[in-house]
Amino acid sequence: MTGLTHVGADGAANMVDVGEKAETMRTAVAEGIVTMQAETLQAILAGDAKKGDVLGTARIAGIMAAKRTHELVPLCHPLLLTKVSVDIEADESLPGLRVTALARVTGKTGVEMEALTAVSVACLTIYDMAKALDRAMTISAIRLVEKTGGKSGDYHAGKAGEAR
Repeated sequence: MTGLTHVGADGAANMVDVGEKAETMRTAVAEGIVTMQAETLQAILAGDAKKGDVLGTARIAGIMAAKRTHELVPLCHPLLLTKVSVDIEADESLPGLRVTALARVTGKTGVEMEALTAVSVACLTIYDMAKALDRAMTISAIRLVEKTGGKSGDYHAGKAGEAR
């Protein structure tokens, strides 16, 4: 690593100039976990949450969040995303839900922040919609799983908890 790209010589934060960079297809995948009581998970899966369809609402919230990442993270560029998906799977061994988001763009800068924002907001939405059932839910393990494209090349994380 050669240093922080968003910090100038004077220490001031700056938006990186990507004008001279080549447009390439870039993809990022992020994941996160919402851990909860087994009864809460069963209620969500059965559609018994008072606020409605937890999984469907969280999926839409994550997609919407990815599209607005540049409004939430100060130095992110606005991107014309070509694909955003949010998948949510039950994991009874937690017990809880595993959230995975994919973001894709053909552009001059990566989409890691969009994938991470999608996962974060989907997890927050799950919490919000099910908090009446379980205020002790935890959101954890939000991380970049992989990214492709761009000058820095591809990145693939190991399994959660593995040393790098």
